[in-house]
Amino acid sequence: MPTGEPAKPVAVIGERELVIGFRLIGVKDTFLTSEQNAVKEFQRVFDEGSFSLILASRKIQTLLPETLRHAVESSIDPLVVFLPTPGAGEEPESVATLAKRVLGVSLDTLVAP
Repeated sequence: MPTGEPAKPVAVIGERELVIGFRLIGVKDTFLTSEQNAVKEFQRVFDEGSFSLILASRKIQTLLPETLRHAVESSIDPLVVFLPTPGAGEEPESVATLAKRVLGVSLDTLVAP
């Protein structure tokens, strides 16, 4: 990012349980979705280009059409991280999986000096 440009904010999009937690810690750009409008709202936020990081519900990831899911998984601006809904018993994405998806780097193959 060139000097003098303001940093892009973080967006959170998903179910009430996920969004409220981030609102409570001060994230201003939160978008509450239902299953009926989740894909449309996610697409709007993703295409807007106003955010550097989008934290989205894992439920939204399962609803995305394959072409959009592929675009999201290969995107680094914005970076999209899918989070489990609190209390849903889902496993969060591991750092190793995130590094492989976003950077194309397998942490298993890296060797410390």
